[in-house]
Amino acid sequence: MDHAAVERFEAGRGRLASLAYRLLGSAADAEDAVQDAFLRWQAADRDSIEVPEAWLTKVVTRLCLDRLRSAQARHERAAGDWLPEPLLEGDPMLGPAGTFEQRESVSLAVLTLMERLSPAERAAYVLREAFCYPHAEIAGILDITESASQQYVHRARRRVADERRAGDGADPATARRIVEEFLAAATSGRTERLVELLTADVTVLSDGAGLARRLLRFTTRERVASYVRAGFKPTAAKRRLAGGSVAFHIAVINGSPAVLAVVGERVAGVVAFELSDGRVAFLRGIAAPDRLARLDGAWRRRGPDAPFISGW
Repeated sequence: MDHAAVERFEAGRGRLASLAYRLLGSAADAEDAVQDAFLRWQAADRDSIEVPEAWLTKVVTRLCLDRLRSAQARHERAAGDWLPEPLLEGDPMLGPAGTFEQRESVSLAVLTLMERLSPAERAAYVLREAFCYPHAEIAGILDITESASQQYVHRARRRVADERRAGDGADPATARRIVEEFLAAATSGRTERLVELLTADVTVLSDGAGLARRLLRFTTRERVASYVRAGFKPTAAKRRLAGGSVAFHIAVINGSPAVLAVVGERVAGVVAFELSDGRVAFLRGIAAPDRLARLDGAWRRRGPDAPFISGW
């Protein structure tokens, strides 16, 4: 392949990776899809491709749809068994964030909700909401009619809106304060204070420190507070399991406040928060190593701030 063709592909790699991540919810799978698109770009008759960006967008979208429709993916993403891969603030794979819709489309909450859409609805929604494609172009990418594109997007918007838990849009300083209070209560054993910080309909989804075969789900303030307290209580056994002393840092993951559990320089776990009316409404706990590889690499490169809690 000539140098100019490689440069043309590389110029759009970031946008393609961001598209693939939104469609698949996995950075590793997104990178694989983009690399597969590069191989197809290599083999293509490029002189016959009038608009390379449109051609590559269609190829990546189709590759992602194939993955979403595969039997393995359906099994892995069965209800209650899947969480999106979290990404650290500033990761280029998060892509465009100039509008509310673009930021929402990459939140862990919406990435999870999109699992309930059909692959075609998901693709139409992402192309429209995150990348502002007109329906005529979406129709061409998905090989459907323009009317069908409009229907897919309408159904996807309605479903996401119906099931999306309304947040309070807390500013970063307020969000950090709430997370700090939560973390202080969780690690000190003040269960009563934990309960006060939770909404009445609070929910936890967790992969059980990366060990559970299915996601763990807890509801009600008391059960969530008990689970959180048990999880954050320091013990020698947990230190051995983690591979050392744990430090807790506060960060931003997919646009939401989060706590990172760090052992040495390795991110061993993430708890992402959704806030509502100044309280914690939803928690997602992710510790499976294969879901944290990209975030861990970004964390090491960034040079983290001092931990909120060290020597746990």
